[in-house]
Amino acid sequence: MSMTPHLLKTTATRLSSSLAFTSESRRLSSSAFAPRTLLRLWPSSNTVAPLTTRVLSTLNVVAMGDAPDAGMDAVQRRLMFEDECILVDENDSVVGHDTKYNCHLWEKIESGNMLHRAFSVFLFNSKYELLLQQRSGTKVTFPLVWTNTCCSHPLYRESELIEENYLGVRNAAQRKLLDELGIPAEDVPVDQFIPLGRMLYKAPSDGKWGEHELDYLLFIVRDVNVNPNPDEAADVKYVNRAELKELLRKADAGEGGLKLSPWFRLVVDNFLFKWWDNVEKGTLKEAADMKTIHKLT
Repeated sequence: MSMTPHLLKTTATRLSSSLAFTSESRRLSSSAFAPRTLLRLWPSSNTVAPLTTRVLSTLNVVAMGDAPDAGMDAVQRRLMFEDECILVDENDSVVGHDTKYNCHLWEKIESGNMLHRAFSVFLFNSKYELLLQQRSGTKVTFPLVWTNTCCSHPLYRESELIEENYLGVRNAAQRKLLDELGIPAEDVPVDQFIPLGRMLYKAPSDGKWGEHELDYLLFIVRDVNVNPNPDEAADVKYVNRAELKELLRKADAGEGGLKLSPWFRLVVDNFLFKWWDNVEKGTLKEAADMKTIHKLT
């Protein structure tokens, strides 16, 4: 049966609207827009109403099936694709940048240069107790493991690329203490972070994810206000030396499924208790060695 000019025009209008909407939905879904936002863009003309079912079906595919790791938590997905880590060589010279997602894929770590800068903050209160956090269960790498106060990455942005006095890394540490633990910037001034050393390590999280980091170890002694972000931290607690040793014993024995992050364990086994003496004596700056990159892979 041949189509009348009117029917041809109507069909073309519907097809054009469908294609335009599908194109727009792909653009927005790649920017982590929610499907609810996309539906607000749906043309209101009655001429395209019969296409609703087909477009909603397309939308589900675009939003879920076509996206990598469709089951990933929305907050973690945004961070994985929006945050750009600083790629470095083994001498800590900047060689480029890539998404947090690519930097943590184990197959890319094993096959290419995904070594990137990171930092690990060790925050002590005035009683010389160390603040620990348990990573959120929605974290992509090492969910629900216990670790030091805050662990993350300086990003490929001007304020966090500053090399002088390690200011870029300090700025990133201040930013993430607020993001993860709700610690206000005024509680942790950037000039109060003391970089004690750097270590290079590699560790798998599971079959898909892992870490390959050149990690700055930052110590700070401050009494702070803590208000953990549940998207980042499942729990927090202060520990003294004896309590940390008991935590290590339980982790080694596998009691209660307790696990520690690999970078935290490396710091504990190689540096922490010696540096804890410096914390208590007020001699942290004397213990600093930022010339050496400790290769602990």
